[in-house]
Amino acid sequence: MNQIEILKIFEEKNALLSGHFLLSSGLHSDKYVQCAQVLQYPDAAEKLAKELASELIQQFKNLNLKFKISTVVSPAMGGVIIGQEMGRALGVRAIFTEREQSLMTFRRGFKVEKGEKIIIVEDVITTGKSTKEVADLLKSLGAEIVCAVSLIDRTGGKADLPFPAVSLLKLDIKTYQPQDCPLCKEGTTAIKPGSRGLK
Repeated sequence: MNQIEILKIFEEKNALLSGHFLLSSGLHSDKYVQCAQVLQYPDAAEKLAKELASELIQQFKNLNLKFKISTVVSPAMGGVIIGQEMGRALGVRAIFTEREQSLMTFRRGFKVEKGEKIIIVEDVITTGKSTKEVADLLKSLGAEIVCAVSLIDRTGGKADLPFPAVSLLKLDIKTYQPQDCPLCKEGTTAIKPGSRGLK
């Protein structure tokens, strides 16, 4: 699929919203990406994951790098469904992290081994905060992070991550600090549609 075809899937499932939004990061934006609207359909989730897995493997081939991982790790909640589908597409196990007292951690008996090769899978990268928190946890356990992948990178490829990042769709969506938000200055109120509360 090309970028237009992928974007069409998100638009058809009402996953790209316009308005005045308060993001989980605390930033404001006039656009919001709600991947859950797409991922609620298993056939769409499977199709997107296969496409993302293919893109990931192709990028490694282009760099003459060997692609080998044993586990997909995603942050809950947003990354759980696409993480599971990526695990299926790549033929590896898929586990997820959760926040406990504001810290990213493994629960439910999930573990990683020292030296284990892992990709971090997200639905959307907005600032890279969740990805970095998962990476910090994995590094503390001695795992090796191969790369981060996401369905959508809403920074347009500008996320400051210390490892390679691959996404199906790059959207350069502007975000604003609340005090600088032009939508607030127009008098509209930001709504918070995300799944994670502010920290």
